Amino acid sequence: MDHIEEAAFISVGRACGFAGLAAFCLMFGLSFDPILALKTGGIFCIGITLILAFYALRARSRPYKRTETWLLLSKAHRPPSEIAQKVIGEALRDTYLWFAKQAAIISILVWGLAFLLQVLGIQWGLGRS
Repeated sequence: MDHIEEAAFISVGRACGFAGLAAFCLMFGLSFDPILALKTGGIFCIGITLILAFYALRARSRPYKRTETWLLLSKAHRPPSEIAQKVIGEALRDTYLWFAKQAAIISILVWGLAFLLQVLGIQWGLGRS
């Protein structure tokens, strides 16, 4: 079971890493206005959270042979086909939910920082005096 959970974590973590990189690049591109950059990053993280939650909902019914988790497992660590759907679906569901929770926490932190900067009236960047 540990190998399945590890493969699920690698699979989902890789996708979340690329989504995080996209969010960072978007925020960096908007760095001329830090509050806008943080709000945009917060919205992006909420989107990632919702997508991960949706994937978690359908993880149990998604055909296990069409998942990256199954492809990452060596033949010696693949469960028998009778239980593979349940085991892999459950591992993916738990992993999607864990990453969704992390994305939600990051979103809350980013939105909180944007709110704090806005309340404190901290403004800098182009076109501001």
